[in-house]
Amino acid sequence: MCLAVPLQILEMSGSVAVCGHAGLRAKARLDLLDDAGVGDWVLVHAGFAITKMDPEEAREAWALVAEVSDDAPRP
Repeated sequence: MCLAVPLQILEMSGSVAVCGHAGLRAKARLDLLDDAGVGDWVLVHAGFAITKMDPEEAREAWALVAEVSDDAPRP
């Protein structure tokens, strides 16, 4: 099963971003987004940032993940 997760863009190099949250880090392709930048929250699925999110949406998503997993990072 694949899960899309909200991550914040920490660094960018061309169309590749280093994203993270609560110690998690992942590279994500930005090819599907025109206006993503450092500091933005994005929903990452299978190595691609598929949409931008506002910080509140990201916090709510992580809270839902935390409800079903003891190992999930807390918002």
